Amino acid sequence: MILVIDDDKSVCLSLKLLLKRMDYDVAVAYSQSEAMEIVRSCRPDLILMDMNFSLSTSGDEGLILLRQVKLFHPKVPVILMTAWGSIPLAVEGIRAGAFDFITKPWDNHLLLQRIATAIELSEEKPGAADSDGGFDRSRIIGNSPGLLKVLDTVKRVARTDASVLITGENGTGKELIAEALHANSLRAGKPFVKVNLGGVSQTLFESEMFGHKKGAFTGAVADRKGRFEMAHTGTIFLDEIGDLDMSCQVKMLRVLQEHTFEVLGDSMPRKVDVRVVCATNADLPRMVAERTFREDLFYRINLITVELPPLRERRSDIPLLVRRFASAVAEANGMPAPEITSEAMTYLQKLPYPGNIRELKNLVECTMLVGSRGPFDASHFAAQYHQTSSAGNVEAASGLTLEGSERMSVINALEKCRGNLSQAALMLGISRQSLYRRMVKYGINT
Repeated sequence: MILVIDDDKSVCLSLKLLLKRMDYDVAVAYSQSEAMEIVRSCRPDLILMDMNFSLSTSGDEGLILLRQVKLFHPKVPVILMTAWGSIPLAVEGIRAGAFDFITKPWDNHLLLQRIATAIELSEEKPGAADSDGGFDRSRIIGNSPGLLKVLDTVKRVARTDASVLITGENGTGKELIAEALHANSLRAGKPFVKVNLGGVSQTLFESEMFGHKKGAFTGAVADRKGRFEMAHTGTIFLDEIGDLDMSCQVKMLRVLQEHTFEVLGDSMPRKVDVRVVCATNADLPRMVAERTFREDLFYRINLITVELPPLRERRSDIPLLVRRFASAVAEANGMPAPEITSEAMTYLQKLPYPGNIRELKNLVECTMLVGSRGPFDASHFAAQYHQTSSAGNVEAASGLTLEGSERMSVINALEKCRGNLSQAALMLGISRQSLYRRMVKYGINT
């Protein structure tokens, strides 16, 4: 049963008719007291709730009611209904435990999607975490507890349309998790569009993301389809979303909230149906506190958060990763099946890996390509491993903060590439522009 709470009877009637057409049971409450009577007597599957019930527009009434509802049914998802101008209020509601928010007037299709997602994610599924049940994790290597916890979350949310934020240090495999979300979703087989926002300049943002018409600006010699339109009916993966500047964040919020955009040079809004997956190695909560990242956008993209552990926290996976990387190199270069000694594995499991899996992969590839064709022991890998910090820093690496690890990764890459920014950016898997921003941030000079 879905409970609709709103003092506007026309809103309640509209929602009741819409939901009944989709075979939902619906109850309606026009005031806080009516709502609490229903909540005390039964457990709804979901609650759609307005934020104001009087002439006041502060939203305090809605926040109080939300907290009261959560006391009785803490696991029931609540979707708040608010006007566009009240989004900061809705964000405060999400902090208080709401599942999501929609703006009035809403899009029926998107509203029904969010309702279905909320109910799906709130349902307990006994045994869902005990078996793969056809879950495709073919490109994700490892069985460490931290990784299995991540995969369990991915498995549970993949078949919904919930927005997912993947966090973690550079090189931990965020893109592979995004691919797994898409491959195991109902949108599998539809477009999966990757966008590295760190490499998109502010001036080209709208053209890149929304497309442009011929003649929209100097140099626009032909129509161009934007990334959102390319991802229609599929999934869009927005990598390095923490690098987005404030002006672009506003435009991004609009399309994520309303699922509409305007092509440059064309004033006709276009609808888009996409599942949004974002990734970042930035500390977004801190950026929100510092007002360098919009709070409403933060809550829009992280309905579900997946935090990938660094490689130093999943060392038991290193032998599996090494064998996979070594076999891939051998197959690609017509080399015999590699033999790696146990001493080599022990050595590799002790390294700090500020660059995480990407650094390990690079080390294995370099060692195999320049080393002998015989058994690979610890000395072969040690010869290719370039230490960039003192022994004391290496011993403390496992306790580095996210920023400390990122700074070490940048220094490591610049050292290996002898100050060549383009090569270092390629090694780190980021754009030259993103690398330069990190160098400025950490005071690193070449």
